Amino acid sequence: MNESVGRPEIGQWYLHRDKGEMFRVTGYDDAARTVEIQNFDGDVDEIDADTWAALALERAAQPEDWTGPLDDVEVDDLGYAETGMRAADWAEPLQPFQPQPEAWEDETPEEERDPEGEGAMAEELSAGGAPSVE
Repeated sequence: MNESVGRPEIGQWYLHRDKGEMFRVTGYDDAARTVEIQNFDGDVDEIDADTWAALALERAAQPEDWTGPLDDVEVDDLGYAETGMRAADWAEPLQPFQPQPEAWEDETPEEERDPEGEGAMAEELSAGGAPSVE
């Protein structure tokens, strides 16, 4: 096997010194004499034992963001909580949500609005002698 790192260890991260790429050993098949690896970007590959022995490798520490090669990682699997909530927080009732008016909404009460949308109030039209629209 590789003189500098020896036999591949499943779960161990390695640095391919020639390429500068990190990968993790995911399996070893004794019968086929192959090493199964997964690159940090998620690509899966297989290396035969002779190639493994010839590679310029060194052991590497697990990357800070070790989730790179994983497809679906739940926040709970990462070992830290997203918020600082306590069990008592879940028992409290929800606060009622008060919707805020949008900037485009007309705050004039509906009975005071111009029914035809012409810009003049119904009272102004009737005061000027024009028929009232109701």
